[in-house]
Amino acid sequence: MENNTPDREPSSTVWRKSTYSAGDGGDCLEVALGVSHPVPVRDSKNPGPVIAFGVEAWGAFVGHLGTTG
Repeated sequence: MENNTPDREPSSTVWRKSTYSAGDGGDCLEVALGVSHPVPVRDSKNPGPVIAFGVEAWGAFVGHLGTTG
């Protein structure tokens, strides 16, 4: 995980949530589209704080999701 959390997100930032998310929108992460390094991630229920992951860490996380049932 990167140490540098963005201070602000541009108003044009588009956030994406997994299509596997529950219909109520809870318990999900959202990822900013069009930003590749670091990868900004936030909680869908509380969109204020954003954390940023390095590309390798994010790739490992996403890769692990595909291996769990």
